Amino acid sequence: MLQHKVTPSLRPTRVVVIGAGGFVGRALVQCLEQEKTPVIAVTRQDVDLLGPDAEIYFSQLLTEDDSVVFAAAEAPCKDPEMLIRNIAMMTPILRTIQKVKPRHVVYLSSDAVYLDSDRPLNEQSPAAPGSLHGAMHLSRELMIAYVYADNLCIVRPTLIYGDADPHNGYGPNRFRRLVAQGKEVILFGDGEEKRDHVSIDDVAELLRRIIWSQSVGILNIATGTVLSFREIAQALIENTTGDSIIGTSARFGPMPHNGYRAFDPTATYRAFPDFQYRQFLEVVGTQTGSGQ
Repeated sequence: MLQHKVTPSLRPTRVVVIGAGGFVGRALVQCLEQEKTPVIAVTRQDVDLLGPDAEIYFSQLLTEDDSVVFAAAEAPCKDPEMLIRNIAMMTPILRTIQKVKPRHVVYLSSDAVYLDSDRPLNEQSPAAPGSLHGAMHLSRELMIAYVYADNLCIVRPTLIYGDADPHNGYGPNRFRRLVAQGKEVILFGDGEEKRDHVSIDDVAELLRRIIWSQSVGILNIATGTVLSFREIAQALIENTTGDSIIGTSARFGPMPHNGYRAFDPTATYRAFPDFQYRQFLEVVGTQTGSGQ
């Protein structure tokens, strides 16, 4: 469960978002700018995290009054070379944080750190990743906690959907684009595996609340509702005017997470009692006929 160091919540002096060109980083910057929070958006165009000058850059940028959000990664992590690069990307940040000691640090991790379970996961569930992507994030979590534990928040979102997603990953983001173009949606197997999907708007809003409250601890970001990929595709098709249909393809290998990945969102509601997750089927229902 999160602990809030600032109650009631208070606008931070400045927020530095590292990885502001990514899906989550960009959404968070927009959220903060809308409420007039001072924010510095750091993208790969500003600094190469693997470059020789990265530590100098952050030493000159960060101050002890800053709230720092680290949302930069090569993702998803698919091979050992990517794993090594993702670990190395942390070095200039960690060295700078050790010296500067900013007011608050938030690390954007992933639910991939958890061991698979046939029960809903929570923040106390075992972190024993079965993928390189999960191993990468858990390693980075441990690294940052080792050098900066007192004012650290780690967030672990599940699969995120939203219009600006750059990855076109299997699931709502790809399906929505295919349906908008009237194309066939191809499912792996029968699309029977069940997952939780969370809106990018909810992720950005929860990050904003965490920053304003200087929250510390670990928080999963997941709605608590699971849908099969077939249900997602059907909902998108039913709520558009196009001619898309659902197709299937042979499945090679086991279903990810044994076909089930659910979460208990209790910690979110305890930390932020007035917050409510958007439910995917409700979001789709408000976009009838839009193709979005």
